[in-house]
Amino acid sequence: MILSPSLLSADCGRLAETLQELEAAGVEWVHWDVMDGHFVPNMTFGQHVIKGLRGASGLFFDVHLMIEQPERYLADFKAAGADMLVVHAEATVHLQRTLAEIRRLGMKSGVALNPATPLSVLDYVLDDVDMVLIMSVNPGFGGQKFLPATFRKVAELRAKLDAAGRSDCLIQIDGGVNVENTGELVRAGADVLVSGSAFFGFPPFKERLAAFMAAAEQN
Repeated sequence: MILSPSLLSADCGRLAETLQELEAAGVEWVHWDVMDGHFVPNMTFGQHVIKGLRGASGLFFDVHLMIEQPERYLADFKAAGADMLVVHAEATVHLQRTLAEIRRLGMKSGVALNPATPLSVLDYVLDDVDMVLIMSVNPGFGGQKFLPATFRKVAELRAKLDAAGRSDCLIQIDGGVNVENTGELVRAGADVLVSGSAFFGFPPFKERLAAFMAAAEQN
């Protein structure tokens, strides 16, 4: 299991220091929630913030674009230092083209699905994705309650990927993830877990990371 702490829940006044502390604690990925105030009712980090902090960290930058028409900004986020770009299937008209362009630019590609979005939207883009993000809350705000239907959706997605010969495609979960539900999510087939308040609210980072990893290993 890969834990990708969401900086939406970090202290925005000391992001550079936080990135260095996460790396020192053994974290490998960090999750950037980019919101435009249109696709979701909130605004957060943009490409300029990510670019300004890229030099402060060697972490894998997992960038989640909760924005309308994300295809307009793919090159900007590549230049900012994103390692992976995740776009919402609901936010772009030409999903396959957008995913292919992310890869062409040299980044890993991901597609996110809102809670009510069926897995069938993936049927013709599975060859173009490195990761599928299942939203376990409705996007837009941190600290929301985890939706239990996510467990079934994750298991169905894992079966779908295996049947399509894409067992290498990662499954990420974002929203309400905590130590208590980590084990069940991993057993259902999740590979990457995003955690915000349930991670940053329980320092020190090294010990909290260890708690998540121990939960992931429970049978």
